Amino acid sequence: MQINNIANVLTESLPYIQQFHGKTIVIKYGGNAMVDEELKSSFARDIVLMKSVGMNPIVVHGGGPQIGKTLEKIGKDSEFIGGMRVTDSETMDVVEMVLGGLVNKEIVNLIHQHGGHSIGLTGKDGRLITANKLKNKIEPTSEIIDLGHVGEVDQIDVSVIELLLEGDFIPVIAPIGVGNDGFSYNINADLVAGSIAEALKAEKLILLTNTPGLLDAKGDLLTGLNTSKVNQLIKDGVIHGGMLPKIDCALSAVKDGVNRAHIIDGRVAHAVLLEIFTDTGVGTLITNNE
Repeated sequence: MQINNIANVLTESLPYIQQFHGKTIVIKYGGNAMVDEELKSSFARDIVLMKSVGMNPIVVHGGGPQIGKTLEKIGKDSEFIGGMRVTDSETMDVVEMVLGGLVNKEIVNLIHQHGGHSIGLTGKDGRLITANKLKNKIEPTSEIIDLGHVGEVDQIDVSVIELLLEGDFIPVIAPIGVGNDGFSYNINADLVAGSIAEALKAEKLILLTNTPGLLDAKGDLLTGLNTSKVNQLIKDGVIHGGMLPKIDCALSAVKDGVNRAHIIDGRVAHAVLLEIFTDTGVGTLITNNE
């Protein structure tokens, strides 16, 4: 399904606009949506439209492929353990340059091009994200592996975000935190988005992925899930592998005050609008309702 006529969509979507007016919606932006030019443009238009009808979108972005390409250019190999990038001091410098500079400013610029007002920042600005060094255990030995400057969220200080929202800006946040030790830490963007959504008690957390959403064993889309159903799917092995961290993020969010979490297909143009402004949506909905 594609959106060809925004005016018609808005007319049909008035009940949704009224329902979510003034509400905070945190969107994790990553995957194909960040590298395909048409998808990048449609995403920026979606965010500007959300803001223009009275919603408060907050964008948290990744940038793994861009980091990998930059490391390759300087002749540095990328090493991953348990799906996480080993980040020494030199790699962390590249992460900050790419996420906090190149990628972040490109998103801000795209939003401006489509008529929005945005400010880009990292979690280090105003100590928005305080991080702890991540101690990763590798199964089955439970050996602790030092991943370097890889962190996890300790605390979120929402005062900077609230100041930007009051000023009618769209915050665009790179997932870099600062530790009490003064070091910078690279943090998984899904986890940062979830933590920010929890701290703000957001109406929605939307995670853009490269899949239609959560699929069952037959490849059919699962939606309308609550925490009990999700936990059973994990127990049954339906949810596994790379989807587990996103599901854990969504579960944590809805358990801690976020009304709805969505895992949607970022490869679909205007996926965010389709999720918000249509009855069926385009992905998996998770709530804490029993």
